Amino acid sequence: MPLEVILHTGESQESLLRRFQKMVQISGIMRELKSHQHFLSKRDAYLLRAKNTARRKQKQNR
Repeated sequence: MPLEVILHTGESQESLLRRFQKMVQISGIMRELKSHQHFLSKRDAYLLRAKNTARRKQKQNR
């Protein structure tokens, strides 16, 4: 899904850049890119998911 940001009349370049960054953040492109930067074996991926799940449950119990 390509992102497209069109400059509105009277809009500054900074505002355009902020809108683009927000769209990238919402779409999850950077999160997906970072998750694919390094190869993870199935075991390592499982351990990472388990660790994140435990951390999330611990935060909920506070």
